Amino acid sequence: MHGFLQTHVPPASGDFGHGLLMMAFAAYLLINEKALLKQKLDEIFDMLFGGRYCIALMATFSIFTGLIYNEFFSMPMTLFGGTHARCFINGVVDEAVTDLRACPELHGEVAFPKGMPPYPFGVDPAWHGTKSELPFLNSMKMKMSILLGVVHMNLGILMSLFNNLYFKDRLSTICEFVPQMIFLNSLFGYLCNAIVYKWLTAKTTDLYHVMIYMFLSPGTVDEAGYLFPGQAGLQVFLLLIAFAAVPWMLFPKPFIIKKRHEASQRQRSMYDVVGFDGDEDEEARRGLVNPSSHNSAPAAAAAHGGGDHGHGGHFDFSEVIVHQMIHTIEFVLGAVSNTASYLRLWALSLAHSQLSAVFYDRVLMMTIGLNNPLAMMIGFFVFFVATLGVLMVMESLSAFLHALRLHWVEFQNKFYRGDGYAFAPFTFEHQE
Repeated sequence: MHGFLQTHVPPASGDFGHGLLMMAFAAYLLINEKALLKQKLDEIFDMLFGGRYCIALMATFSIFTGLIYNEFFSMPMTLFGGTHARCFINGVVDEAVTDLRACPELHGEVAFPKGMPPYPFGVDPAWHGTKSELPFLNSMKMKMSILLGVVHMNLGILMSLFNNLYFKDRLSTICEFVPQMIFLNSLFGYLCNAIVYKWLTAKTTDLYHVMIYMFLSPGTVDEAGYLFPGQAGLQVFLLLIAFAAVPWMLFPKPFIIKKRHEASQRQRSMYDVVGFDGDEDEEARRGLVNPSSHNSAPAAAAAHGGGDHGHGGHFDFSEVIVHQMIHTIEFVLGAVSNTASYLRLWALSLAHSQLSAVFYDRVLMMTIGLNNPLAMMIGFFVFFVATLGVLMVMESLSAFLHALRLHWVEFQNKFYRGDGYAFAPFTFEHQE
């Protein structure tokens, strides 16, 4: 994007303890920044040093998501107090049961006492170690991935508005930015609002069911897909404006560009008839043509997509139509595939959490349970090496690469065109 500062913030997988380790490494690089800049570093460490601010951002996000998931090296935390859930046996709270995982074995039920508020921040530690922990966290992380993805794609479309304003391309704003925002948010924005509404109201509505039958049977909502009054009418309205946004993206811009080209050709012909000498500077001064070309729109707008299409200044309407058709199809299909692509964040978080749990339960705690000092030392050593090598290095690299792909494909394809402007990445170096 021309004239806009963009930094990549790749997410880490979400563990408070792992985030602290990464932040400690980032702090070392930042504190010793001036000294390390004067040294000749080896290739691998030089790459890490170059990404020191990115590592600090990853650590910050990992600490934040670790607080949300309530995980510290896969162990539940009680930073915000213990769980508010209790074990009910025959409808009465049994305070003697401190480990809620034993409640089902006592023919009890884990529930919240009436009037008890939910856990203040993040996941309630009562979920840890239960049979329903994985399904619950899977559902939560999948929905969080969709929310982050839709917000990220909306930000990408907003970047295209900044490009249009910079190039003074009002046509692209009206015929691309507006229908793109309408299309994306009438479908996936509605899904995000449904997710948040379901969380706030604790409804058990199947959102897969809602979205599928929103298309298969618009105007009708059965019991399995009911969320709120007026839902059927709202879904029909959202579908209609989403479908209307597709021809809005496809047809107006090519025909308006064609009309502009014809008007400029008529104006040029008029000056040819009256004997205008065709002085390039005079034409440019009057705003009739671009100083560098008699047959193209102003350079910035033409490069951005608002000018003539063709080769060598020749206008080809069929080429304009094909270009706009490709752009429209890519956006419409991409709205679905890009949203699904953000589910990789859910997969990364799931893999990290399960690997962390395996190393903790099957390596560290198993050797501690042997009551053998030598076994404990070996177990801790293996746990330490696995945590650093697998979870801190390999998993962090994987999270970085996936986040970089999401920035490059799902985010930047909403505004970056690559029409000849040299890409100027953010740098800490002073430039004249």
